[in-house]
Amino acid sequence: MPHEYLSDEQVGRYGRFVADPTPEELERFFFLDEAALAEAQIRRGRQNRLGWSLQWGTVRMLGTFLTDSGPAEVPEVVVRYVAEQLGIEDWTVVKQYGDRWQTPYDHAAQIRELAKYRELGCR
Repeated sequence: MPHEYLSDEQVGRYGRFVADPTPEELERFFFLDEAALAEAQIRRGRQNRLGWSLQWGTVRMLGTFLTDSGPAEVPEVVVRYVAEQLGIEDWTVVKQYGDRWQTPYDHAAQIRELAKYRELGCR
């Protein structure tokens, strides 16, 4: 008989924001240190700098990258916090992130390499 490790509720919450992060969580997971800021700044376009940075913080906080719906699932408080660090006044440009469908996947791969993350089941 298989053993269930996660409840249906836990499965439903996995990889998702269930509430706005606290100020402490924003600082811990979404603060762009000098290295992260430098990486974000080399991305072309404000939407890509912002999207890359959201991917970076999301994987740190949730343990997974943004899903196919992308930044639409990220709380506004997070998007604004990250945009402010990047000097992006119009944080709504994030809606354009992923207009080129490959971009979020490329960013996830770059972040995996930079942070030395690996997917479960991969050696």
